[in-house]
Amino acid sequence: MDAGKSVNFAAEYAALNKPAFPLTFSNYRKFRKFIKNLIFELEIYHMNKGIYIATLEPHSGKSLISLGLMRTLLGKTVKVGYFRPIIKDSNNGERDNHLDTVLSYFNLELPYEDSFAYTRSEVIQKRNEGKTGEIIDNIIRKYKKLEDSYDFVLVEGSDFSGEGSVFEFDENVSIAKNLGTPVIIVASGEGKTKEALMGSLQMAYQTFINKDVKVMAMVSNKIQLENLPIATNGMRDFLPDNVEVFALPMIDTLGNPTIKEIVEVLNGKILFGEEFLDNQSGHFGVGAMQLRNYLNHLKHESLVITPGDRADIILGALQANISSNYPRISGIVLTGGLLPEDSIIKLIEGLSQVVPIISVEEGTFAVTNKIGSIKSNIYADSIQKIETSISTFERYISIDPLIERFINFEPSGITPRMFQYSLVKRAQQEKKHIVLPEGTDDRILTAASRLIAMDLVDITLLGDEETIRKKVMALSLPMDWDKISMINPTTSDYFEDYVQTFYELRKHKNVNHDIARDLMSDVSYFGTMMIHKGHADGMVSGAVHTTQHTIRPSLQFIKTKPGVSVVSSIFFMCLEDRVSVFGDCAINPNPTAEELAEICISSAESSRAFGIEPKVAMLSYSSGSSGKGEDVDRVREATEIVRRLKPDLKIEGPIQYDAAVDLSVGKSKLPDSEVAGQANVLIFPDLNTGNNTYKAVQRETGALAIGPMLQGLNKPVNDLSRGCTVDDVFNTVILTAIQAQGI
Repeated sequence: MDAGKSVNFAAEYAALNKPAFPLTFSNYRKFRKFIKNLIFELEIYHMNKGIYIATLEPHSGKSLISLGLMRTLLGKTVKVGYFRPIIKDSNNGERDNHLDTVLSYFNLELPYEDSFAYTRSEVIQKRNEGKTGEIIDNIIRKYKKLEDSYDFVLVEGSDFSGEGSVFEFDENVSIAKNLGTPVIIVASGEGKTKEALMGSLQMAYQTFINKDVKVMAMVSNKIQLENLPIATNGMRDFLPDNVEVFALPMIDTLGNPTIKEIVEVLNGKILFGEEFLDNQSGHFGVGAMQLRNYLNHLKHESLVITPGDRADIILGALQANISSNYPRISGIVLTGGLLPEDSIIKLIEGLSQVVPIISVEEGTFAVTNKIGSIKSNIYADSIQKIETSISTFERYISIDPLIERFINFEPSGITPRMFQYSLVKRAQQEKKHIVLPEGTDDRILTAASRLIAMDLVDITLLGDEETIRKKVMALSLPMDWDKISMINPTTSDYFEDYVQTFYELRKHKNVNHDIARDLMSDVSYFGTMMIHKGHADGMVSGAVHTTQHTIRPSLQFIKTKPGVSVVSSIFFMCLEDRVSVFGDCAINPNPTAEELAEICISSAESSRAFGIEPKVAMLSYSSGSSGKGEDVDRVREATEIVRRLKPDLKIEGPIQYDAAVDLSVGKSKLPDSEVAGQANVLIFPDLNTGNNTYKAVQRETGALAIGPMLQGLNKPVNDLSRGCTVDDVFNTVILTAIQAQGI
């Protein structure tokens, strides 16, 4: 939260806390609303509680970073969660090895099924079905569940192995963006030149920042010890100072496969030494020469590979393992499906110390090639590797300043998926009752079915109950009839009371009882009266009625909020990687400078209430002071009014659309502006421009337009387009419910 907002809250609190401030019900409600808004501001502007570890390739060593970070975080916060959006496919229902390693070693009280969202094959299937959005939605949902329960969440990206790995880097960028987490990028230097490593790291960095994902640190892993300064300096050459850089050395023992891994790869049978399967194999060699020569080739932790009928090599290697004159061996692999004779087996059984001996069917040549290609992993019981990883991390990474930056990190923006998720969560916080006057429209009924199933709102449908039920059956919609109300206005128990109330409210306008009765028979008037009388919290209509038909009743007796003279509208435009607010695109044809200023202030307040910190662009055909003419002067005057009334609001105007949203254009036209190129609240000079622009953006970019949401009324009434979709109805009802919470 910036200083400007803090001052405002302080001033607002001081005003509420003056000695002369009377304790009335009205002021109590104001105080509750203030506290609620303050809490929501804190949640929005300090919403990040996670860090995302991303890599460019398989076998980068990011597990070392995860283990080291987890150890450090657990020493600084009470509860740390762990999450992997996408994991490898399991074999025969086995759990993901890396998840198990982190969960078990650190004794995290986190159910396994909560620690990931999808397997790789599930992601590929959904992508092939065109359900990419569903993937992101579920990942956000599962991550947010952890974020609600833990002080901090460590998120680890995918492994780049198997089918679909070509898409994984972009997927990791998208996931980090939608979770709102900063990123640590990890890359391996194994087998690469300095130029190749730095080139791939620079490309990764640019990709993340181009999507407005904050890169907090970059790690070059598996670097030769003498080259660590070269790697550090190479990253520093292209990174800004606010990105931490680290280089980690190649740790041979972390790359050495265990006998357990070798058994799994070779599908071997364990003959002896099962209790020592965690032995690491640092070297391997084929025992094909005579024993006296082979002994000279043994190295520390060597894996002996030999045909199963070479009793001399087997017994000689076992004896060398316990001899102080020869290095220890890690195990013996017997090839060709051959087993030692019974007498040799009996001899081995009588030995006190036996390394793992395994038998495999394949020949020596094939086995040797397979062992040479094994990429070692860290398992839950690989305690030595885990502790080596943690100690390496702590030795080479100065973590305290980095942890401080993680905890204080604030996301730079909000993605469409994050925004839609936040809308659902806000609606669930305090369930409201919404009336839908067009109760027999297919789109209304389909949206109502979804809303009821998700338990987001209470709903009343206006219309004939029998007709509504038949429509629902014809559409084959699941509908929990116990959770939905249906009212036919003319036969309702409320009807006569509503007629009398409307007569009392409008008799000064020459409305008599007959006129009141006719108007209350209209679903728009009846639905609006439900809100006025407190029988519903909000209304959504317009799927089959005009905007005028929907809004006129609310202007007649719902009225505008104190201090508001203009009812206006905004759309939340969910673009590819951001959410912008467009206003006014539905209500006011040709606003004056004063009305335009009021529309701007209302739109900025709505933007902030929905978690989007406003940077306002007052749009025109000219930017800055260059343009002349009645239209641009009106925008310029409106901008000055806003600056006078709301000096803390970031605003620029007049400004052209491209200069408002494109950083390079904005900086060239208005280089000193803190809004140009970064605007997220765009105020159009008239309805003609606004309505056409939002529809053009929607159709040409595929953006989701949520709204219009009306601003300025005492109670929420929102108007749909007659060309609305089911999603439009669904989203507008949720917006209305949130408005009804008193934002």
